Amino acid sequence: MLKGSYVALVTPFKNNEIDYNSLERLIDFQIENKTDGILFCGTTGESPTLAGDEKERLVRFGIKKIDKRIPVMMGTGTNNLQHTISATIKAKEWGIDYALIITPYYNKPTQNGLYRYFKAIAESTTIPIVIYNVPGRTGVNIKAETTVKLANEFSNIVGIKEASGDLDQLSRIVKNTDKDFAVMSGEDALNLPIMSCGGDGVISVTANILPRKLHDLVELCSNNNYGDALKIHQELIEINEALFIETNPIPVKESLHLMKMIERELRLPLCFMEDDNLEILEKVLFKYKLV
Repeated sequence: MLKGSYVALVTPFKNNEIDYNSLERLIDFQIENKTDGILFCGTTGESPTLAGDEKERLVRFGIKKIDKRIPVMMGTGTNNLQHTISATIKAKEWGIDYALIITPYYNKPTQNGLYRYFKAIAESTTIPIVIYNVPGRTGVNIKAETTVKLANEFSNIVGIKEASGDLDQLSRIVKNTDKDFAVMSGEDALNLPIMSCGGDGVISVTANILPRKLHDLVELCSNNNYGDALKIHQELIEINEALFIETNPIPVKESLHLMKMIERELRLPLCFMEDDNLEILEKVLFKYKLV
């Protein structure tokens, strides 16, 4: 079953190419610090800026490096059905364990349209599918009733990354789906509340720089030790806020650069942080003894 602390890994660049030396270091850092799974080509991985052949080389490298020590997830969703099906089938062929498929952005489909979209993908592929609901980026929210219907009708739709911020919606999904359907937090500020509502884990941005903390928080929650989990949650409040002071993944890539783990490089339209915000971020990283 999908569970635990997954990192939504950044994609390191150097001279506008994927920096595989840095990527190897990032993967080692995650595994050494007990991360339960790695997501490649998510929003944090700047997937909209990656060409198809770059994605293939990246995930093939990652799969070989990880060597089945932990599960691997890949973002394969687009707002084009046939492109999404094709990318999801390829992910399975490459050895990916889970496909993360975002709700179609820009199209603004109805709930019936969302249902039929994921139904078509589920019927055309065999890889375990995780729905990604992030209405702040896509302009559309997949409601609990639609998620529940998909989860109960298609065995290969195995979970959802919930980043709507709506705990009532999330609670309804937990209540009305089978225990094997995974509800994963997609918002670091709400990791503890989501776990306390019955969540199974997190797909985290903060885990890029503090993977052990996220692993420990999720493990404590899974063992019903919410007292100690609360201490970690409170400890992470300031860093979680700082990592979203500008559009993700700008702050987390700036952080990893300051930690001397990657080059300072993003792909347009993302760009370096404003000086005032960078100063705030540096102070927070210093406070957490990361720089």
